[in-house]
Amino acid sequence: MRLKTNIFVPEKIKVGFQNREGTYTKKLAYVIYYDQKGKLRKEASWNSWRDKKIEDFDFINEPTSGFVLNKKAGGYSTGWNHRQTYVRVYDPRDFEFEITIANLLYILENANSIKGKGLEGDFVYGWDGSDLLLIPTCSPDYSEISELNKLRHNKPKFNGKELIIGATYKSNDNIDLIYLGRFYEANGENKESKAYFFYNISHKYSKIQHYKSLTNNILDIVDDKCVDYYSSLMDELTKSSYYSERDPSKDEYVYYTLDEFKHGFSSTYYGDSFYTDEGEKLFVSKYRRYGWYNNYNDTYDVYDSYRNRKNEQVLTEVTLETIFTKYKPKYLVTYKSNGELIKQWRNKHGKQ
Repeated sequence: MRLKTNIFVPEKIKVGFQNREGTYTKKLAYVIYYDQKGKLRKEASWNSWRDKKIEDFDFINEPTSGFVLNKKAGGYSTGWNHRQTYVRVYDPRDFEFEITIANLLYILENANSIKGKGLEGDFVYGWDGSDLLLIPTCSPDYSEISELNKLRHNKPKFNGKELIIGATYKSNDNIDLIYLGRFYEANGENKESKAYFFYNISHKYSKIQHYKSLTNNILDIVDDKCVDYYSSLMDELTKSSYYSERDPSKDEYVYYTLDEFKHGFSSTYYGDSFYTDEGEKLFVSKYRRYGWYNNYNDTYDVYDSYRNRKNEQVLTEVTLETIFTKYKPKYLVTYKSNGELIKQWRNKHGKQ
């Protein structure tokens, strides 16, 4: 059995408790961790689980010996109540926590459990996504996991201008990526949406990776030489649904006619958008009267944001003619760098 090599090993953990029978200390622990930015992960669920009357503790996540296996926990199903099987483990810092059976099997493959003495060797805490793992430092995977996490915690800061076209970089997920360049994403009408594009050598399907920011995504440079097949990778990039050939300097904002506006927005229920002469983006939805039933009529509300619309309403219960007269609405037309039309972002039947 092998562990994933992208497991996160934090520098510091936090432990909260519940009173619980069947443990050495009469307390069961819930262990969470601080990420690279010092933010506690899973804090909300941790706070809802723990007994706040019992003091919580922070510990440095350094190799520690003296762990002891206690007993099986869970493994039952009663009606809707399902509890996966876990194993309780005693931490020598005087708390007890639970690991999965898969984690236990991995430990027993790589470390001895001595009756009356516990597990031999040093261990650290790691996380595979949201799942806690106890990792023996003598395991064959630990060296690579440890090196990756040293980079995560002490990584160099990459400036986008310093990235080398065609060079190979290591990602936060421990994947080798070839840098293709910085381009616009194919995400519609947001002209500011540029991203750093990479080619994932190892992934079988989604080979194009793109990041808005390099922070916490790119850890290290593996090879600063441009790969020989860079041009063929660019051919693949241009076929990707993530990549846009759009030239924002050629964008046009075109006025709706009244008939186009009424036709496009007459069935708008969920906040479709238009642009004003001032360049503001506004959202329209049918006016809804709440009660026993949702009753619609031929009036509309206007908002300045699609989200939290109740708090950002600028007009309510007005006609489309009123909206048209007040805002002189426009739609966006986008083009490729060669002048070829990409799309008219014009609302038709309530959709763009």
